[in-house]
Amino acid sequence: MSHPKHASPDHDVHELIRHRWSPRSFDTTRAVPRDELVRLFEAARWAPSSANEQPWRFVVVPRDESSTAWRGVTSALTGSNPAWAASAPVLIVTAVRLRFESKDRDNPMAFYDAGQAVALLVMQATSQGLSVRQMAGFRHAEVRAACGIPDGFDPTVIIAVGYAGTPEGLADEKHRASELQPRRRKAISDFVYGNTWQENF
Repeated sequence: MSHPKHASPDHDVHELIRHRWSPRSFDTTRAVPRDELVRLFEAARWAPSSANEQPWRFVVVPRDESSTAWRGVTSALTGSNPAWAASAPVLIVTAVRLRFESKDRDNPMAFYDAGQAVALLVMQATSQGLSVRQMAGFRHAEVRAACGIPDGFDPTVIIAVGYAGTPEGLADEKHRASELQPRRRKAISDFVYGNTWQENF
């Protein structure tokens, strides 16, 4: 039987795309082995980037080490994130270099390129049976301090990585319900145009 969060696409796509989703519930009994994490970063490594700058950096913060960094990152989470994120076995802080290394000017493609690296990381995780949820809700200055992120890099997204748990593992009723809601997306006709914005594809 298909998982309720597996996509039902209008057109054939790769199974990894169908199966990728963003849980809040993680199995607290299963750590993610280092070699499994390394494969995620190997996938990110091969993402395309402007001038091959590779402006992304990742800081890996495992829960089981109970480090100062872990406490700093989890305490910096905002919104609904604190209610669930600390159950993930690994948090990865994504930072983006805002200027070219090879040129003395801003890199306007930095965030776009980092997004491509994270997308490959997420698809690799899905292929390994891992689950990923990305968070923008955190106090940047606190995460910068906790992880020692230098000037010139912007802490942008925190990625929770682990093995998906069950909705019953979540304390928040809305979060539990959300884990079982079907995924929805706009139709292709809502965001793809032909030749001009005014024409259908």
